[in-house]
Amino acid sequence: MQIQVTKSDGSTEPYLHTKVFGTLHRALTIEPDGDLERAQMLSDAVTYFLYRKSGPRFLATDQIHQMVLTVLEGAGYWLAAERLNAHRLNRRLDRRRIEVIDSDDIEWSKGCIVRDLMAQYNIEPSLARAIAGSVEETVLRMGVSRLRKGLIQHLVMADMEAMLDANRQLNQTAQPAMAL
Repeated sequence: MQIQVTKSDGSTEPYLHTKVFGTLHRALTIEPDGDLERAQMLSDAVTYFLYRKSGPRFLATDQIHQMVLTVLEGAGYWLAAERLNAHRLNRRLDRRRIEVIDSDDIEWSKGCIVRDLMAQYNIEPSLARAIAGSVEETVLRMGVSRLRKGLIQHLVMADMEAMLDANRQLNQTAQPAMAL
């Protein structure tokens, strides 16, 4: 049975081993022996534990984060665990500092972008999350704490068009291979 992950905005998505692997790989880049193979071994340990333990098949992102920290610390990668935790806390702070200035009823939230994309454009949840994540990354890289609603809408539309186009191209490329 697939494990479901409850995100901070209350939405759920399937557990993805590749997200844990990517997180561990980024965290281990600070370590002298933190290579892909080590990240793969540690992410395998987390995923193995999650699927072998009995209990609820729903986990919060905080629970998975704690497991990743535990695995890093248990393997002796204290600095990587500290860096990962600091990064996560800083991201949360950065998200909370973002203010939408020309709208009374809009608060910055990836979840809000996801819901709007699904409702207004009938975009599947995983693609809507990818678009919202890309927009958030752009906003955080800009380093601003105040944004106009129009700018957010522009960023969403630009990323939505790019990702839908990439998705169409990917589907066109995959279809001839499937026919063989």
